[in-house]
Formats: sequence, C-alpha cells, structure tokens
Amino acid sequence: MKKLINDPSRVVEESVEGFGLAHAELVTVHRDPWYVVRADAPVQGKVGLVSGGGSGHEPLHAGFVGRGMLTAAVPGAMFTSPTPDAIAPATLAANGGRGVLHIVKNYTGDVLNFETAAELAEADDVQVRAVIVNDDVAVEDSLYTAGRRGVAGTVAVEKIAGAAAERGDDLDGVTAIAERVIANVRSMGVALRAGIVPHAGVPGFDLTEEEIEIGIGIHGEPGRRRVPMAPADAITEQLTNPVLDDLGISGGEQVLLFVNGMGGTPASELYVVYRRARQLLEERGATVARSLVGNYVTSLEMQGASVTVLRLDDELTQLWDAPVHTAALRW
Repeated sequence: MKKLINDPSRVVEESVEGFGLAHAELVTVHRDPWYVVRADAPVQGKVGLVSGGGSGHEPLHAGFVGRGMLTAAVPGAMFTSPTPDAIAPATLAANGGRGVLHIVKNYTGDVLNFETAAELAEADDVQVRAVIVNDDVAVEDSLYTAGRRGVAGTVAVEKIAGAAAERGDDLDGVTAIAERVIANVRSMGVALRAGIVPHAGVPGFDLTEEEIEIGIGIHGEPGRRRVPMAPADAITEQLTNPVLDDLGISGGEQVLLFVNGMGGTPASELYVVYRRARQLLEERGATVARSLVGNYVTSLEMQGASVTVLRLDDELTQLWDAPVHTAALRW
C-alpha cells in the first residue's frame, strides 16, 4: 500500500482538518465531534440541510457544504457511518429556525444513526425531517442495506434540495423536492480495481486483470455479476440500459446525465463512458438537457465509474441551474 498518509488511524481527522484550512471562506470545521458547517451557519430563516456518511467518498459530503447546497456534513470513519453524537450537534448548528432536512444514503448504519440524531435534535426543539436516497438499481438488500443503496444520485438530491432551501421553501417544501428527485434518479456502477482502506492495507476485493464487477457499491460491496473485461461501450451499455429500464425512459424526456468517477479513473475515460451513455439516451428519444462528469462520489482510489440519470421537469431543471458555491461544485 502506497498512500499519502501519516497514521492510518488519523487519516479522516487530518483530511478534514486540511479541508477546513483550504476552504475557510466556505466552511468551518468543528472538532470533537467532527463535522463541517457553512461558514455563515446557521442561516436564519432558511431550512438547514445536513448529510453525512463514511469517509472515503470525497468530495461527498463535505465538498458540497456551502451556498445553494448543504448546510452541514458529518464525516464518519472510513466507510463507516457517523455517530449520533456528531450528527445531532451538526443538526443544531444547521438550524436557522425553519427546521432541518437530513439527506441520508440508504445504508443501515446511516439510517439508524440519523434517526437517533433526529430524536436528540427534536428534544432541543429543532424540527427534523429525513429523506432516504436509494438510487442504485444494481442490488437490493446488500450486505449494508435493506433495499437499494444510496450512491451518486445523492449529489442531485443535495444540489436540488439545497437550491429549494436557498430560495426560501419551508421544510415541507424542501422535503417534497428532495423526494421528487429520489423518485426520478437511478444509478449503476462498475469496478475495474478495488480501493484500499488505509487501516486494512489491502484491496477491499480481488479482481483479476481480466475481470470487472458490474453493479458495485461505493464501499466495494458485490454487484450484480462479475464478467470479463470488455470495451468501454459494452461496459457502458451494461450500466446505462438497466438505469433507463428502471426509470422507464421511452422518449420525450428531458434528463440530467451524470457520469461519476470512483476515484481512480481518468477524466478522459469518464468522457468515453459519457459519450456512449448519451448515445443510448438519445436512441431512446430522450434529451440530455444537463450534464455532470467527474469524481464526485468516490470509493478511495477504486478504478471504475457509475452512470446516473435524473428525469427532469422545468422546476427541477431550474433548481439544478440555481447558483451553488461549494468546494466541489460551483456555478
């Protein structure tokens, strides 16, 4: 294992500390417990948005804290849910008097810990709602979940719900917008090579040079099947067609196409995947109205990619286009 780390047990703390120093104009890092909040939090009169999860998926979630997106993010240990004793104070820090929405990826630990934190925050008179992101079409009831996993579609939920909060929607309205995104977004990923969790020191799973894993999770969970390595177009078809089938894309839709890198895939290869995914959408009569390509929901240095499609309407498109200023996403 070769990594730019010091002590494997301190990777998360040192990384979050460095993130805070690099982006002090955007965020404030709180220690003991660790969480990241907007530098101007709490924003009075605005619904707060809090998300979080295991570290190793950067820039998710701390990279999306800022104007037009999250109010706070809570990093857990590597691939491990943050605990309620960190989520609860982050929720209080995000509360601007109009309640807080928790955006939770569908992993059992995340769901349980955010539920407990919501109860703690409500004991302090903070109104909390939660939405569960479950966009992965590859696997239901994996090792980590009851139901579908939450993966790269989380970025769309955080961006669009964040824009709704920024324009002044109340807690019920922001929650409804987030649920509308969740109902219309689907994803599927592939791994060519595993990432290495620092404290483990070895790859999370083994693939030969001739194998890939279709439907992999962002923690390295097993996918739908292990198949021989193939050209990029063939792999992209195995990712994109199940997403389009699950969404029921049949023609006339406007969509956001998001090709996400898992951390170890060059941008040049992500654009090769994007090219074929877009062709598949257009062959079905859909219009790609918005696009996003890059490493946004990673799995350490895993080599691979995922394809996410969000069915848009006029309001969701307007909210996607709304200004955002975070470390990882800004326009």
